[in-house]
Amino acid sequence: MKTTLTLIALLLGPFARHHAADASKPADEGAAKLLSGKYFIKQTWSQEQDFPRLYHVNMPANPDERKLPVLIFLHGNGGNAKDLMSGFLNQHPTMATRYVMVFPDGYLKSWNILAERSKADDRKFVEAIVEKLAAYDNVQADNFTIMGNSNGAALANQLAIESRLPNIRNYVTAVSPLNELQYDGRHFKAKGDDNSYEAVVTPRTGARFMSISGAEDHLIPYQGGPSPIPAKNGKLCFVAAEESVFLWAKAMGYQGGKLMKPSSTVGKLEVFSYLDGAIIHYKVLGEGHGAAGAIDEATLMQFLDSKQ
Repeated sequence: MKTTLTLIALLLGPFARHHAADASKPADEGAAKLLSGKYFIKQTWSQEQDFPRLYHVNMPANPDERKLPVLIFLHGNGGNAKDLMSGFLNQHPTMATRYVMVFPDGYLKSWNILAERSKADDRKFVEAIVEKLAAYDNVQADNFTIMGNSNGAALANQLAIESRLPNIRNYVTAVSPLNELQYDGRHFKAKGDDNSYEAVVTPRTGARFMSISGAEDHLIPYQGGPSPIPAKNGKLCFVAAEESVFLWAKAMGYQGGKLMKPSSTVGKLEVFSYLDGAIIHYKVLGEGHGAAGAIDEATLMQFLDSKQ
């Protein structure tokens, strides 16, 4: 089914830091400033007609009216944007003063990758958010980060495979390397409207990647292979975490061999770094599916702020 998108932006006040006479003023009028609030994109698919899909925006105080980078965080299956926003802002207070933080809501608390409750075109939903926000005067149009956790990381991977938007500079994927539908052993694959993963795709080059996986993850095995996650004909299989980041490094231009040992070790973090840190993987020793919590704010910001 052809997906249609209609964009609308509504500012609601409960947690807004700023107010404006006309928050939905078109960005191309030259004075539109993105504000904190709740915004919506209308989308139609098999389950809904003109459904207003919610995303929250947290805009830091910006008296100098600088253009700010944007981080879009995609929650995991069963999660929601409001709770994720509250926790992430509390845990990342410095980032909250320097980044526009965006938290979209997955339909039925999920993102459509294979057998989730959502059947929406979530790639187009996130792309519509990027295109909408990039037009505001106080946003760095070429400095977007897509970050996802678990099911949200699977969507981030799919965006990295399929999206052609030049606005997206960074991808951060927590506890979900490529699955074997997204990469079949030879090729990256487009999801397709029916989640058939048939069309071969060459990812857009120039993106940067950080991936995080727990060495003791029993939901998405670090060494790859079948997981407990249901698929159409059994259980969803995954690419091994270190192989996954190597595949991304090659897709972004790396021509060397796969790293067989860490580039460095910091505490319980084994670090695998390609292309001078533009592609980086953290193996978290002793951690499972909550491994993302081992990456502190300083480590995340160091990657996002790097000029590499």
